Amino acid sequence: MGGWGEGGALERDLVLTEEDFTRIRQLIYQRAGIVLAEHKREMVYSRLAKRLRHHGMTRFSDYLARLARQPEAKEWEAFTNALTTNLTAFFRESHHFPLLADHVRSRPGPIRVWSAAASTGEEPYSIAMTLSEALGSRAADARVVATDIDTEALARAEAGVYPLEQVHKLDAERMRRFFQRGTGRQAGLSRVRPELRAMVEFQPLNLLAPGWPISGPFDAIFCRNVMIYFDKATQARILERFAPLLKPDGLLFAGHSENFSYITRTFQLRGQTVYTLAPPGGRGATPGR
Repeated sequence: MGGWGEGGALERDLVLTEEDFTRIRQLIYQRAGIVLAEHKREMVYSRLAKRLRHHGMTRFSDYLARLARQPEAKEWEAFTNALTTNLTAFFRESHHFPLLADHVRSRPGPIRVWSAAASTGEEPYSIAMTLSEALGSRAADARVVATDIDTEALARAEAGVYPLEQVHKLDAERMRRFFQRGTGRQAGLSRVRPELRAMVEFQPLNLLAPGWPISGPFDAIFCRNVMIYFDKATQARILERFAPLLKPDGLLFAGHSENFSYITRTFQLRGQTVYTLAPPGGRGATPGR
């Protein structure tokens, strides 16, 4: 059993050296583009400790050596999943969804939207609900492509099952229209209705991968609260790759603490954390480079 040592720090049963922490920061940057700050050491310890205990290890150096010996092992997926942050909610940053609704109502043809950091599904399902409400019968042809690097989060998203207290934050009409309440062993849970689930296509995707298993063009791309984990060079590369996947008048939605205006001239700010493609003549090198 652990106890409390000097200065209120929890005694550790696993050994994480400075060298181990530096190596972990390098590996997650190489694989996922995530920049881990110095102060994230406690988070790294707590999240990866489960993996070490799963393998019966007591030293992070042994775990890292195992990863190095097996570059194609499934454990790399568990390593990446453990260090990925999944903070999300239905209709998070709610001002984006009326903008999306207005944008798609008058657009011809089938609507396609990409949720590039889908996490456990709340964002893509919020997009699907918005499309369903805005398009009426046309929503049957609308599709949301939902991707994420975290395969465990994506599996939960595909299942579409959430605690009732989470779904209760929606208004009563949305709860009735888009969710089924669990009974018996499923009491306390709520499941996305099949017709809403059918609008969303889930697949794993690493934004740093040389090729993306999706194709455009999209009417809108949601890439919210993920760029903050990347350095500016990585952000710029991803934004440049978004451009050809977005329709000329499509929308790019960013997170509340993200500002792309100083990263690339390919996109221009349209409103609060919402961007459009800049006119071809206005595009050029990344600002400040």
